[in-house]
Amino acid sequence: MKRKKIAVVMGGPSAEREVSLNTGRAILAALQEKGYDAIGIDLNPRDLVEQLKTEKIEVVFNAIHGLYGEDGLMQGALEMLGIPYTGSGVLASAIAMDKTVSKRLFMAAGIPTPRARLYNNRDNRLDLIVQDIRENFGIPVVIKPAAQGSSIGVIIVENAAEIEAAVTEALTYSGHIVVEEFIKGKELTVSILGSDQPKALPIIEIVPQSGKYDYKSKYTKGATEYIVPARLDSKVAEYIQKVALDAYKLLGCRGIGRVDIMFGDNNQPYVLEINTIPGMTATSLVPKAAAAIGISFADLCEQILLMVDD
Repeated sequence: MKRKKIAVVMGGPSAEREVSLNTGRAILAALQEKGYDAIGIDLNPRDLVEQLKTEKIEVVFNAIHGLYGEDGLMQGALEMLGIPYTGSGVLASAIAMDKTVSKRLFMAAGIPTPRARLYNNRDNRLDLIVQDIRENFGIPVVIKPAAQGSSIGVIIVENAAEIEAAVTEALTYSGHIVVEEFIKGKELTVSILGSDQPKALPIIEIVPQSGKYDYKSKYTKGATEYIVPARLDSKVAEYIQKVALDAYKLLGCRGIGRVDIMFGDNNQPYVLEINTIPGMTATSLVPKAAAAIGISFADLCEQILLMVDD
């Protein structure tokens, strides 16, 4: 792999551009530190193919969050170009990115997940959607766009009068929205590493000072405490890791992923979603989990890169 030219593709036009740039720059520095011939490319969808050809890129390390990089579009282009890339393939990426599809698969396969209803902007009038939510969910309730990451557009509604505004906002980010029952309990995340025989890393417990793990809590320094390993009984932790692995395998993910889970006060885990391009700075959640078992950030990036040949 060290004889090949690698592009770390980052940035792009999505709402998660700045997060992606931070991820990409950290990965690029780590690979260069390890002695790889790696360059950074800021994604412009119209120019990507030409850039890859001009730079004679042989492998892509995908660091794009959201549109183009996490939804299967770039993966499809790379497949047609015959350029290997890190992370999940076209189908797994598209399924994981669309929460309406992944939610249906979780429910069909018996993966524990919060009770939900799915709506789109072609459904009945906004007032009827709001009425349906009020009739089928209590307060608080979670309303989120189907195809965003980094908690963008996710709203925990604590007042019934705010449902309409939350639905309207979520629909500005995605044509489909997911409305879920609110699960009270511990917020957890399970990082998964591997393809044919994926392994679950130590569980991280997320404790935001505000009580809500939203965009601000994720990216404001000191706003959230991360406990690794999570404060769980060992048998419970093993079960939660198994649930996360089952979800990862169900969607056909590979390389790296992060399964977000709520552990309810009823001692049951609920899978929220799978991130196929999780944040990868030295202080992100996946590197924190890896560090807990002695894997440095640079070593983690190298392991993900070397899985391309699996």
